[in-house]
Amino acid sequence: MRNLRDRLGRELLILDGAMGTMLQSRGLALGELPERMNLTAPAVVREVHAAYLAAGADILETNTFGANRLKYGNDLASVVSSGVRAAREAIADSGRDAYVAASIGPLGKLLKPMGDLPFEGAYSLFREIAACALNAGADALLFETFTDLYELKAALLAAKDACALPVIATMTFDETGRLLTGADVVAAATVAESLGADAVGFNCGLGPKQLLEFLPALVGTVSVPIAVNPNAGLPVIVNGRAEFHVSPEEFAPDSKKLAEGGASLLGGCCGTTPEHIRALKNALQGFRPSYPVKKRRTIATSYAQFAEFGRAPVLIGERINPTGKPDLKRALRENDMGYILREGARQADAGADALDVNVGLPGIDERELLPRAVEELQSVLPTPLMIDTANAEAMERAARLYNGRPILNSVNGKQSSMDAIFPIARRYGALVVALTLDEDGIPATAEGRVKIAEKILAGAETYGLGREDLIFDALAMSVSTGGGALAALGALDEIRHRIGANTSLGISNVSFGLPARGKLNAAFFAAALARGLSAGIINPLDRELMDAVHCHNVLTGLDADCSKYVARFADAAKAEPAAPAAQMPLREAVVRGLQDAARAAAGREMSAGRAPMALIEEELVPALNEVGEGFEKKTVFLPQLLMSADAAKAAFEVVRAKIAAAGAERLSRGRIVIATVRGDIHDIGKNIVRALLENYGYTVTDLGRDVAPEMVVEATLREGAPLVGLSALMTTTVESMEETIRLLKLSTPAKIMVGGAVLTEDYARKIGADFYARDAMAAVRIAGGVFS
Repeated sequence: MRNLRDRLGRELLILDGAMGTMLQSRGLALGELPERMNLTAPAVVREVHAAYLAAGADILETNTFGANRLKYGNDLASVVSSGVRAAREAIADSGRDAYVAASIGPLGKLLKPMGDLPFEGAYSLFREIAACALNAGADALLFETFTDLYELKAALLAAKDACALPVIATMTFDETGRLLTGADVVAAATVAESLGADAVGFNCGLGPKQLLEFLPALVGTVSVPIAVNPNAGLPVIVNGRAEFHVSPEEFAPDSKKLAEGGASLLGGCCGTTPEHIRALKNALQGFRPSYPVKKRRTIATSYAQFAEFGRAPVLIGERINPTGKPDLKRALRENDMGYILREGARQADAGADALDVNVGLPGIDERELLPRAVEELQSVLPTPLMIDTANAEAMERAARLYNGRPILNSVNGKQSSMDAIFPIARRYGALVVALTLDEDGIPATAEGRVKIAEKILAGAETYGLGREDLIFDALAMSVSTGGGALAALGALDEIRHRIGANTSLGISNVSFGLPARGKLNAAFFAAALARGLSAGIINPLDRELMDAVHCHNVLTGLDADCSKYVARFADAAKAEPAAPAAQMPLREAVVRGLQDAARAAAGREMSAGRAPMALIEEELVPALNEVGEGFEKKTVFLPQLLMSADAAKAAFEVVRAKIAAAGAERLSRGRIVIATVRGDIHDIGKNIVRALLENYGYTVTDLGRDVAPEMVVEATLREGAPLVGLSALMTTTVESMEETIRLLKLSTPAKIMVGGAVLTEDYARKIGADFYARDAMAAVRIAGGVFS
């Protein structure tokens, strides 16, 4: 049988369908871990695989989706090897050729800073799973149902380090086309491909009709084959169980449209059966996909946003770089991370598309400080970052922990530089700024700089990097020292239009040593943009520079309806820059997610005699509401929401400490009991709800996951809680939720709110819940109503 990697994208390959619901119909008990059946009932698992093979599947997904050391401990290797063996035996019995893909799902924990699982911990767990799959004889790894880009990065790095098997990465997007942590299709797919996934796509969450809407963005982004495993529509709860009502006859033609739109690996997820796969196979008889064309898009991303080079000018904020900045030097030496976060926030607010991060100073260990600065910045800002250092070890550490696709600044034409930096870029899927200098220094002419650019490009290609992975900096020199500007302008023009690569310039370099620098910088920036500059490394707080780019965009049709130009210049009054972090108002500190600034602001307010409850109701709650409204509108994403909640918590603890010191009663806005119901082991959503409720000032008793109804009732009575929150994610545990609600209604006066992926508002009412919380912010609003 041919190697699977050789067939990906060149042939249409059919994956199988749902495993969990098939096992439920064959005896999987409520709350039982489905992967355990690999050991206890392997014949049943083989039977499911056999049914999908008979329906026409070319790739079987093992019953190992939830198999990891956190759930299975030392039994992990046995669970995985038994899962692979069951698929292999089914293939042997069928007489067909088919592949075995080891199914690997999320770990069930949020990564830091949102949760408590370190990135390296996630990496180790995934590497162990991948090694088990390799040892068991799997043909490929299938990462599926990922909703956190950072976790997917850990998984993909681990897979590539553990084995050379083909890797398929599929993610679950909501109805707006975003992951739980905020990435849209372009950002998420860019990161997955850059980290070496052999195929990228969608699975779960939505049906084929809904996924068709997001397919063009995926096709337009990646240059690897596309995999799509839709649900059989959206879930509907019937008699306590989730049902999927898209029939095989509906599923197949809609999925065929996915193939026609560019997908070459197709199968099914929740609710699909062998009948769905058979109908899909029949609908696609004779269909031959077109292998994806190389897109050559130059995209940097954070966990939620992306900046694309080569279209509108990209503005890279330069202010987190100690050169010529005494305040930043002081902050770095004093380990004042709040100052760095404030500088990042001010630049992002001013319109920066990405932020340069450079912490290089004599006496500072960049290997420790640079990764920390990157982690801190990406915890409060969704803006992509440029990791700027001459220390290759510091660069690699920061790139590894970066949540997205970073820019590395920089490489140059020295062979030693290319040998040090290009392997880092290749391993972590990064873009690289390439400086047009080499062992002989910076050429005085444009021609000399272009030759170095060509040398760097040739060197990059030997490491598997293309021109789309490079951003060439033609090196603006100060005109006051005779460096001139024409060489840089001529080189960037040649690189952009003849070589076809993207370009950048540090704009302010041109004016060192001269008066009225802002005017000279703006004129040079305008000239560079006219020559095709892709990205300016600038001070976004400089009004003249920002005015120049707005004028350029309107003159070149990038701001076609002049709306951004009008918005900038219609009102002559300009907002003042944000206050320093040390004096930042409490509400602003919470909105930005700056814990130190929030703590300091709360201390000032309490020292000034502000009443504790007034501080909470007039500052903390409105700030959290502002962020929550942004979250609901999809302008703020989960990491920002949780960091703002942590900032509010830091302020709230100051208030509590002041009250305790005065001997007053402990402050609480009300008591709430929450739990994931019996049989359900998923608690990410519940944990997010708990964090927000606590940071709004409620006292929350969290009973954990897989909680019996009687325990929920007992805790509610013991705590005297007027509100109970129940969570269920698995389709098999909605019945447990209904039973828990029934017992609570019989024994307590508490109001009950419920949430979880398989629930709807209609079903919540049907099973007796008082409220349905579609997300964490909805739970906060419900609590506000109950305790008002």
